[in-house]
Amino acid sequence: MSSDAYMSSDDDRPLGSLQNDGKANVGRGSANGYAKGEASDSPMSEDEDMPLSQVTAPKSEPVTPAKSLRRKRAVALDSSSDDDDTPLASSPVKQSATTPMPGTSKASTVNGHKAVKAESDDKHSSTTVKKKRAPTKKGPPQKKLKREDHDASASEGEEAIPVKKEKVPRKRKSKVKEDTGADVEEPGKSKPTKKRATSNKVKDGADGSVTPQPKKKGKVKDEGEDEEEVYRWWEAQQNNDGEVKWQTLEHNGVIFPPPYEPLPSNVKMRYKGKEVDLPSDSEEVAGFYAAMLETEHAQDATFNKNFFEDWLKVLQDHPPRNKIKITKFEDCDFRPMFEHFEAEKAKKKALSTAEKKELKKQKDAFEEKYITCLLDGRKEKVGNFRVEPPGLFRGRGDHPKKGALKFRVRPDDITINIGEGTPVPVPNMPGQWKAIVHDQTVTWLANWVENVNGNYKYVFLAAGSSLKGQSDMQKFEKARELKNHVDRIRKDYSADLRSKVMADRQRATAMYFIDKLALRAGNEKGEDEADTVGCCSLRCEHVTLEAPDFLIFDFLGKDSIRYYNRVSVDPQVFKNIKLFKDNKENSDNLFDRVNTSLLNKHLASYMKGLTAKVFRTYNASITFQQQLDEGTPANATIQEKLNAYNHANRMVAILCNHQRSAPKTHEQSMGKMRDRLRSLKYDRMKLRHVLLSMDPKYKKQKQYVDDESDLDDDWIEEYEESIKNKEIEKAEKKFAKDNEKLVQEGNKPQPDSVLQEKIEAAEAEYKRLAKERGTGKAKLKRDRAPEKIEEAVQKLDEKIKTFKLQMDDREAGKEVALGTSKINYLDPRITAAWCSAHNVPIEKIFSKTLLTKFPWAMEVNDTWKF
Repeated sequence: MSSDAYMSSDDDRPLGSLQNDGKANVGRGSANGYAKGEASDSPMSEDEDMPLSQVTAPKSEPVTPAKSLRRKRAVALDSSSDDDDTPLASSPVKQSATTPMPGTSKASTVNGHKAVKAESDDKHSSTTVKKKRAPTKKGPPQKKLKREDHDASASEGEEAIPVKKEKVPRKRKSKVKEDTGADVEEPGKSKPTKKRATSNKVKDGADGSVTPQPKKKGKVKDEGEDEEEVYRWWEAQQNNDGEVKWQTLEHNGVIFPPPYEPLPSNVKMRYKGKEVDLPSDSEEVAGFYAAMLETEHAQDATFNKNFFEDWLKVLQDHPPRNKIKITKFEDCDFRPMFEHFEAEKAKKKALSTAEKKELKKQKDAFEEKYITCLLDGRKEKVGNFRVEPPGLFRGRGDHPKKGALKFRVRPDDITINIGEGTPVPVPNMPGQWKAIVHDQTVTWLANWVENVNGNYKYVFLAAGSSLKGQSDMQKFEKARELKNHVDRIRKDYSADLRSKVMADRQRATAMYFIDKLALRAGNEKGEDEADTVGCCSLRCEHVTLEAPDFLIFDFLGKDSIRYYNRVSVDPQVFKNIKLFKDNKENSDNLFDRVNTSLLNKHLASYMKGLTAKVFRTYNASITFQQQLDEGTPANATIQEKLNAYNHANRMVAILCNHQRSAPKTHEQSMGKMRDRLRSLKYDRMKLRHVLLSMDPKYKKQKQYVDDESDLDDDWIEEYEESIKNKEIEKAEKKFAKDNEKLVQEGNKPQPDSVLQEKIEAAEAEYKRLAKERGTGKAKLKRDRAPEKIEEAVQKLDEKIKTFKLQMDDREAGKEVALGTSKINYLDPRITAAWCSAHNVPIEKIFSKTLLTKFPWAMEVNDTWKF
C-alpha cells in the first residue's frame, strides 16, 4: 500500500505553497466555557473558515462604557490595544498592556513581489459611501446557487441567503456545486456574474464605491425561517459619528444560568481514599475541576495551584459536613464526579431525535424574548444575551491566573442601559439590578465586572446589527483613507530615523516596525497579567541584532502567541536599535521614550482618528488586495481560485501573526481525506474495469489502462468490507427509525425479515465485489452505455483533481488561523468584488455569519478596489 503522505501529482500541487521558516508553532489554550463574555481560549478549529458550515462568533469592536463608568478605566481611550480582536463582550477595566505583534518576513514578499508597499500612486483614491456618484446600470437577474453536500468538503453547507427583488443583494447565478462530490463547472461553462446586488444604488466607475439611496427596509429570508425585516442602514443617509447612538432602546435584559443542582448522594469526591460530604457551594467548585479532569488544563501546574487556592477559600466558608480536613491537592480524587458527568453526557447524547427537538423547542421558547431588542423602533438582534456561568478561568497561553474561580454573576452585579421611560426588564433570578442608566452615547445594553481580571463584560447588539455594521464600515473606510496620507507619513518617519532628538528617533523606529511588520502598538502591563508585549513595550531581550542588517524578534504577542521573525531592515533602523540597546539591561524597555498614547497622538496629526491599529488594518487589506490581483489564475477552476484566495489570506495571517498550532485532529482529518481520495479512485477504477470488460478498444487508451497507483489489494478488500458494514448499519438505523415512526402513528412495526433481507443484499454485493477483485474486470448493477461511463470517468477525474487541491490547501493552512483577519482586518468588499470579478460564489468563502455581518459589503461591483 502506498504511503499516506500526499497523493498529488506534480501538476496538482498547491498554487502557492506556504513558506514560513521562521514562524513558531505556539498555539492557544482551550475554549473558555460558555460565552462571548471573554475571548474564546480555544484554537480556531480546523474548519473554522469553511463557508456556511459552522457559525462563527464574530468579534465586536469595543464600545466606550457609560459616562458614569468611564472614570473607572485606567487608560485613555486612545491607547491602541487591538480592539478588533477584543471579544464581543469583553473590555478591560484596566487597559491591557499587551498588544502582541504579528508578522513574518516571508509575508513581506510573495513570488518576488513586495507584499506591503507604498500606495501613493494608487489610482483608487479613498472614498466614502456618502459621496455622490454617477449612476450605472444594474446587473441582470441572477439565479439561485445550487449546492450539494459532501462529506469531504467543509461540513454540511447551509443554503445561501435568498433575497427579494431589489431589497438585499442577490445570490450569484453561477451553477457551481459543492467543491467535492459534485461537478465543478469551468468558468467558461457558466454565465459570468458581473454584479452581486440589485438594490437601488449608484456606483462610481472609478472605484465601485456606493452612493446610498434612501430606501430603508428590505426583506431577507433564511432557509426554513419566516421572512424578517432587515434595516438597510447603508442605503439611508446616516451619521452616527456624533455622541448620540440611538434615540430609543428597549430590551429584556440578560439570561442568567440556572442555579446549581447538587450531585446525587452516591457521587462523592474522595480525599485520601475517603468520601467527602461537600455542601453545595464547595461541591459546585469541585465539580468545575472534575469536569476538566482529562483535559490539558488539569495537567497544568499553574492551573491546579490557582484552582486549589480558590477552592480552599470556598471550603473555609463551606467546609465538608463529615469534618474531613482538605489541605493537600495531591490527595484529592475527583474521578467519581468526572465519571458521573461523563455518564450524564452520554445520556443526553442517547436521547431520541424527538426528545432532543422538544428540549430545543423549550430552550428556544424561553430565550425568544431575549434574542431581540427594539432600537429606534426597529427590531434588532442582541449578540450575547446569556450571562457566562461560574467556572474556572482558562485564559490564553501562559496566563498567570488560569484556574482561578470565576464567580456566579447575579443581578446586583449588572448595570442595565435602556431608553428613558421604557419598562425595566425583570431578571430571571431573584435580585435587583445594580443600576439602570439611559446613556444614548454608548451601544451596550448591559455590563458587569468579572472578578478574575477585573474586566468589564458587555452585552452588545449582534454582529449584523446596524450599529455594528456602521462601525465596521467606518473602520475600513478610515483604513482606505490612510492611502492618501501613507506616503507623507513614511517620508516623515524615514527622515526622523536620523533625528538628533532621541524621542523622535525612537518614535520613528517604532512607526517603521508598525508599518512594515504590522506590529501592534503595545501597552504597559500589570504584574498579574500575561507577559505579552507589543511594539512600544518591547524589551531589549526581545530584539537581537545580527550583522549586517538583520533583526531577530522573539516575544509573546497577543494571547501569548509567540512572535518570531528574522527580518532584514533598513540600515539606519539597525543602527538605531543598536543605539537604543546600549547601556541597558535585557529587562529594560527598548523604547524608553515612546508610549502608545504619544505615538497615536502623533499619528492623529496626519489624519483624524489615525492610530497604530488603523495601520494594521490598512496593511492587512492592501496586502490582501495585492496578493489577489497578482495571484489569482485566469481560466482556472473554482477550487484553483479558492486556493489562490486562501493563499492570499495566509499571507495576511502570517503578516499579522495569526498563528495557531496544528489542530490535534489535523492528522486524523487528513487521514479521512486520504481515505476519501482513495474511495474516489476506487470508483474510477471500477468504471475503468467496466469499460475494459465491455470493449477491447479501451485497452489501447492510456487513460483507461493505467492502474490507480495507490490502490492495492489489501486496501481494496478493507474498503469493500467497510462499504458492506456501512450499508448494514444504514439499513439497521432506517429500520429502527421507520418502526419508531410507525409505532408513534399507531401502526404495526415492520417484521425483522425486512431488515434481514437488506442485510443479505449487502452481503451478496460484497461477495460479488470480492469475485471481481484482482481480475481487472467489473460489471455494474444496471447496464449503462459506454459513452455514459466515459463521461462518469471524466467527472471523477475532475473530482479527484479538485479534492487534491482541497487537501493541499488544508495542509498549507494547518498552522495559520485565517478567521481573525477575515473577520477583523480584511475589508469584506475586497472579497465581494473579487468573487464577482472571478465568478466565484461568495458563499464558498464567507460563512453565513459573515454574510450576516457584512451585508453592506455585498453592494460593490467587480471593479471595486481597496
